[in-house]
Amino acid sequence: MSIALFKILIANYDIKLWYFLVISAILFCIGIFGVLTRRNLVQILMSIELILNAAMINFVAFSAYQKPESQLGTIFTIFIIIVAACEVGIGLAIILSIYRGKSTTDISKINILKW
Repeated sequence: MSIALFKILIANYDIKLWYFLVISAILFCIGIFGVLTRRNLVQILMSIELILNAAMINFVAFSAYQKPESQLGTIFTIFIIIVAACEVGIGLAIILSIYRGKSTTDISKINILKW
């Protein structure tokens, strides 16, 4: 979401900052829950993406409410998108490498660090 969209929502619909913070907190909690409870590596990777999306919503929302003329939140969001894309590429490469060696993506059955 861009700053312009947030400005339109703020001006026309009287949407408060805490609405975005609640949505972000819900996404963050779902992501943490997924990381802590899932056994599949791909599901854990998707949960990490939810956590990063929650951070992006926070950056853009605070930027739109604190300094609407500044694009700092959008710049941070672009960096988070770049980091998320790199994380997905490297994460999937690691998952594929583990799957080729162990024939599973279940983290309870993977014990690579054991001798």
